[in-house]
Amino acid sequence: MCNFKLKLAYRVCQIYYLETMKSIISPARVALVCLFTLALLSFKCSNGNTKAPPAETPKPKADFSTFLTEQQFNALFPERDKFYTYQAFIKAVNELAQIKVQVIRRAVSVYQFTRTDKTTGKATIVRQDGDWNEEWAKVKPDSTYTVDYGNFCTEKDAATNKRELAAFFAQIAHETRHGRNESYTDGLMLIHEDNTSLNYVSDSDEYPPVKGQKYYGRGPMQISYNGNYGYASDCIFGDKKVLLNNPGLVETDPVVAFKTAIYFWMTPETHKPSAHDVMIGKWQPKATDKAKGRTPGFGMTILIVNGDLECNKGEDNYSMKDRIGFYQFFLKKLGVTDDNCACSCGKMEPYKY
Repeated sequence: MCNFKLKLAYRVCQIYYLETMKSIISPARVALVCLFTLALLSFKCSNGNTKAPPAETPKPKADFSTFLTEQQFNALFPERDKFYTYQAFIKAVNELAQIKVQVIRRAVSVYQFTRTDKTTGKATIVRQDGDWNEEWAKVKPDSTYTVDYGNFCTEKDAATNKRELAAFFAQIAHETRHGRNESYTDGLMLIHEDNTSLNYVSDSDEYPPVKGQKYYGRGPMQISYNGNYGYASDCIFGDKKVLLNNPGLVETDPVVAFKTAIYFWMTPETHKPSAHDVMIGKWQPKATDKAKGRTPGFGMTILIVNGDLECNKGEDNYSMKDRIGFYQFFLKKLGVTDDNCACSCGKMEPYKY
């Protein structure tokens, strides 16, 4: 660019010189114009190229360990299995925080997932259903939402974030408890469910089961069924085959195990909101929800996790009460309260598929 400018200045001087030959402009004036032009362009060139513009300082990645210390984690799960370490939990949260997934749904259940790695900015379509480009699907209204896994227990004020963490811990503690009733110290003890003979296989065009693999409940949220393993794998790894081919990763890699629990907590289902959106107040019931007794609060997260077996059964369901007890235990441990908690799902009608 500088060479071009200097050549241009030289051409201007030539033109001015020719004009002097016609006695239109004096030689002295030509000299002044040329000197000024060359000096000005040389100044701009040297100042534009001697120093590169400063690079942007990258923003440091959030570290969840600043929100929850190892001492706190140990106090919340004193009897946990050695598989579930604090370091694995923090690594799972921090790594998954770098992922967000845009979900576009056509018709009722025709999906496209675009997964973005926030560390590189690269966006990749990791799922596009076979009927995506069918005319009947195209004419149906689209619904679009984005799941940003970096919002896990970080999206709102400190008190709300702690209530969300207490609710998340309550659910995974109940799912993995193995000890004394109402002690609330026996969470994160089971790595998989007791009965591993069940296959938990369902029909799925997008996430077909792999021969020889079993999709029984594993990890903190006891993820089960091939459809859930494949969906989680798309979001976590950007490749459905990782967990469909090797569901055992959830019980052999503690970071993967915690990631599946966070995935479940943050990701809405076809008819259900995410537990995250419920706990931060983002989800608000529609008229149809109100008619079925669904209200914001911890009770709604029970409906999301295991509504068919525990909700709409009155106030004396053991498992529902145990989850509530864990929630209240963790609230106290984390130093927050939930004075207006709608903790029960005893009168909430489960979702129908």
